[in-house]
Amino acid sequence: QVQLVESGGGSVEAGGSLKLSCVASGDTDSTRCMGWFRQAAGKEREAVASIHIRSDETYYDDSAKGRFTISKDNAKNTLYLQMNSLKPEDSAMHYCAASFGYCNNMAPGAFGYWGQGTQVTVS
Repeated sequence: QVQLVESGGGSVEAGGSLKLSCVASGDTDSTRCMGWFRQAAGKEREAVASIHIRSDETYYDDSAKGRFTISKDNAKNTLYLQMNSLKPEDSAMHYCAASFGYCNNMAPGAFGYWGQGTQVTVS
């Protein structure tokens, strides 16, 4: 079992920045991939970015490339998402997720552990 707690969401104007954090606890040694997902009202949950815990290989959705950066601090068991140049279409509940599998499958169903989410609103 892995427990995930996100923080850092909020309301910003277009062009602004936010940094999301996700603290993991529990069986973190078994975690291979961690990612950020988002879900806007009335839409399906979609992948934003992911990072392989050991190789640091990253993946970004096209909408995030060049604007968002995923990173981690293994000593603190913390995952981050730095979001710059935010747009209104980035508004959504953002979730941290963990998988015991590798990051070659970014479908939400491939991630077994989820945080409660943190809301990002861009106006």
